[in-house]
Amino acid sequence: MKLKFTKMHGLGNDFVVFDGINQQVHLSKTQLSQIADRHFGIGCDQILLVEQSGQPGVDFRYRIFNADGGEVEQCGNGARCFVRFVHDKGLTQKTRIRVETASGIIEPQLEADGQVTVNMGAPRFEPNEIPFLARQRAPIYQMSVGQHIVEISVLSMGNPHAVQVVENVETAPVAELGLLLQTHAAFPSRVNAGFMQVVDRSHIRLRVYERGSGETLACGTGACAAVVAGIMRGLLDGEVRVSTRGGELIIRWDGEGSPVWMTGPAVSVFDGEMNI
Repeated sequence: MKLKFTKMHGLGNDFVVFDGINQQVHLSKTQLSQIADRHFGIGCDQILLVEQSGQPGVDFRYRIFNADGGEVEQCGNGARCFVRFVHDKGLTQKTRIRVETASGIIEPQLEADGQVTVNMGAPRFEPNEIPFLARQRAPIYQMSVGQHIVEISVLSMGNPHAVQVVENVETAPVAELGLLLQTHAAFPSRVNAGFMQVVDRSHIRLRVYERGSGETLACGTGACAAVVAGIMRGLLDGEVRVSTRGGELIIRWDGEGSPVWMTGPAVSVFDGEMNI
């Protein structure tokens, strides 16, 4: 079986994107992980699948698979690549589309300058909605993680995030603590671990250890979660520049109950065809 694909990235967070509308795409978890393998496959952080939506008034369905082949609920950088893909491939002429994800409807928009803005929906803080095993909601949770005691903010941006403030993201133990947090028993669906350095009230630096993928050059939902956590802690203003290892995003949030808006680039690298 041959499948056409497009390799894309958002700030170095890279994707293999399949058009599941004009070709049949049925891939097992093993096949997905083989595609993501950087030595024996195409190589990517996540695999994105474009499908038709069965919901009225919704343009597309968007499915996301991590490098280990597991399906996840949301991916911010992928959402930007999604709207660029469907527009570039002539699947729609709309610059604003409504997209069905496993965590709800999102509305990405292609801007005139080529940037993409995405309404990522409102963050959720109740532990059972994240999911996170805690007796009650709190702005900061203190947890024992391996040999470390960490203070984290926990929330959902359609997928679970645990954000901690660090003095310097370059020296933060991202690989060690990221893996320990990802697999901690308090997170029954695992978690994305964010490490945030506050530069000033409108600028942060961020590294994210993503569940199922490890550290990536950028994480869109991680950027949203970090800014929300910083605002809730009183550390940040309502519009923040997020510097990742892959580039920069602009995140805006007006407070609890309001959606988070993310703006950043989406780039097509090449098209190809592979044998499955």
